Amino acid sequence: MAWTEHVYEDADALGAALATVLEETCRTALAERGRAHLALAGGRTPFPAYRRLAQRPLEWRHVQVLPTDERCVPHDHPAANITELRKAFADAEGLLLESLTVESGDPAQSEAQACRLLAFQPDAFDAVVVGMGMDAHTASLFPGAKQLPAALDPASVLDACRIDPDPLPPEAPFPRITLTLARLLRTRSLHLALSGEGKHDVLRVAQSSQDALRHPIAALLNAPDQIVHVHWSP
Repeated sequence: MAWTEHVYEDADALGAALATVLEETCRTALAERGRAHLALAGGRTPFPAYRRLAQRPLEWRHVQVLPTDERCVPHDHPAANITELRKAFADAEGLLLESLTVESGDPAQSEAQACRLLAFQPDAFDAVVVGMGMDAHTASLFPGAKQLPAALDPASVLDACRIDPDPLPPEAPFPRITLTLARLLRTRSLHLALSGEGKHDVLRVAQSSQDALRHPIAALLNAPDQIVHVHWSP
């Protein structure tokens, strides 16, 4: 089994526990390497954990955060993940928060920026937090996207790439920039945060799936040499 499941009574308990795990991860990284580097998902489930984490007394000037994926929209657009992350970490004074997209959100320029940014950060993340959609996508690795096979290639030398969901989600009909599977797996700890019975049912199907093109989250769950910590609440 490539995963271990942590079950919480409600979303508040999940947020508190995940914040503590990330705080401990940062403290260990700061003590051992002098810096901490996190890749964090957007979405409703993990944001309470980020807000709690931002209030912890860490050496924030030595902590770096970047999104696991971003929508290609201007940074002042309501759908911009980077803006929501900035709000969540408003109390983390000194934190370096990097963006995968350029200010305008231009997809081609954003893909180039993300690749340049990650080329200068080859070391493993200290923690990666991902979510999962009802279609079993994770980060922006959407089933049906033409770029998905390349993005899921475990031997890929690409750290980030553009993804065009097909069909585009009606609530967020934008191209995306996402970390590739290979880059998501290059981490010292990997966490999947989700809530609700519906998501739990999708997770169960994905855990037994060998078809990552249909269930992209399965590529993480079944990856060799990596344990996924699944944090779930009803």
